Amino acid sequence: MKIAIIGAGNVGGALAKGWAKAGHTILLGLRDLNSSEAKVLEKFSSNISSHTIEEAIKNCEVVLFSTPPEAAVEIAKQSPILKNKIVIDATNAVFKKPEPYKTAFEGIKKETGCEDVVKCFNSTGFENMENPKYGDAAIDMFAAGSSAKAKQIAKKLSLDAGFAECYDFGGDDKVELLEQFALSWINLAIMQKQGRNIAFKVFKRD
Repeated sequence: MKIAIIGAGNVGGALAKGWAKAGHTILLGLRDLNSSEAKVLEKFSSNISSHTIEEAIKNCEVVLFSTPPEAAVEIAKQSPILKNKIVIDATNAVFKKPEPYKTAFEGIKKETGCEDVVKCFNSTGFENMENPKYGDAAIDMFAAGSSAKAKQIAKKLSLDAGFAECYDFGGDDKVELLEQFALSWINLAIMQKQGRNIAFKVFKRD
């Protein structure tokens, strides 16, 4: 699968590594093609390459946004081609909203007309995305949005990244709830000083 990752920071970089190891082709969409983060990722795997944002989006099947929410909406405004892509919104607008929208998810849909948008890879720290294993167990991921097609892709990519499961968090109306779930992780890990090596996992009683 060809995946454009917009932003080569901690989250984008962690997912790029995991998906490259799983055999996917990763196109980093960057404003600065000479960024040190991108160079490190290119050295990590021959499956990872750097491109302009426009080139990355044009030449992929799936686009993941791991930028600040307002940047994601601004890029969406300039990228009508997103309408025909599967878009994964990994951003969180819990501290600053991309006005006039409540979330980047909402802004991307409104600005592009794309229906295949899913909120995923936003609910835990980048360390857990780079290594979802805790001992013999793997942690879980969660996806929200009304597109069954986009959720199916998000689930596959979650499993490819090493997560045990990707749970369906609900439709478009649950996107803000999933961002609040992310805030719960941020609260525990950072505000309550539990540390970033904590994660959520769903257990089911037989």
